[in-house]
Amino acid sequence: MFNIPQIPIAEKTEWLTRKITDSFSFIFDPIKVHFGNFMEWTADTLNLIPPVIFILLIAVGAFFISGKRLGLAIFSIIGLWLIHNQEYWSHFIETFSLVLVSSVLSVIIGIPVGILMSKSKTAEIIITPILDFMQTMPAFVYLIPAVAFFSIGMVPGVFASLIFATPPTVRFTNLGIRQVSKELVEASEAFGSTGFQKLFKLELPMAKATIMAGINQTVMLSLSMVVIASMIGAPGLGREVLSSLQRAQVGTGFVAGLGIVILAIIIDRFTQYMNKGKVKN
Repeated sequence: MFNIPQIPIAEKTEWLTRKITDSFSFIFDPIKVHFGNFMEWTADTLNLIPPVIFILLIAVGAFFISGKRLGLAIFSIIGLWLIHNQEYWSHFIETFSLVLVSSVLSVIIGIPVGILMSKSKTAEIIITPILDFMQTMPAFVYLIPAVAFFSIGMVPGVFASLIFATPPTVRFTNLGIRQVSKELVEASEAFGSTGFQKLFKLELPMAKATIMAGINQTVMLSLSMVVIASMIGAPGLGREVLSSLQRAQVGTGFVAGLGIVILAIIIDRFTQYMNKGKVKN
């Protein structure tokens, strides 16, 4: 009917990616080298801790953070011992270090951006569609620019996790601050509080429960993305799952997947109990 020419979206995207990679290689290359070294150092340092000591530290932390209940501590001991027994400890540590670093970076970036959104309507209008795009784009798509910018390995895995996992912290921080009672905000202003004092002594403490819920989602998304990132060379339990899938080794894949489930449950319970602890206080 109508001879409409095809819009060269794919070609332009590839051209833009090459342009960015070439123009900013002076940024990407040092990040790939130095941040990659930092990730390896983190994993090596955690591997220096004897598994028994590591398990006991997690169990003690679980005991106190859960209000001196034994459930999470016992589960942590049994679950982590099982991973060690199956000789997946080094893979577990690699996955844990990837999740830890990507989650911390997501929170460091997400909370300030969420604060900015809560304070500026213009910023919220601009950032919200970006967050929608980041959350609705299939997770596998993030692996493409990650490889283009940082090649393969740990660094692109963290980069992809960062994009995929940051939005919940941003959204929940914005939501939590906006839900703070207007009467309390007006009262703090009436007593002469500065913007800095109002933010750090009123709004953030009142929004802690909501922000912690966002951090919980960020950590879980980081874990899921780190597993997917095994497709681009990220080490850890995800790589073992991928290798088992390629070789049709059901048993090996099940054990590696079980290790991921154990890590996910421990992390989820830790962040949930931290949130409950803040609420009680």
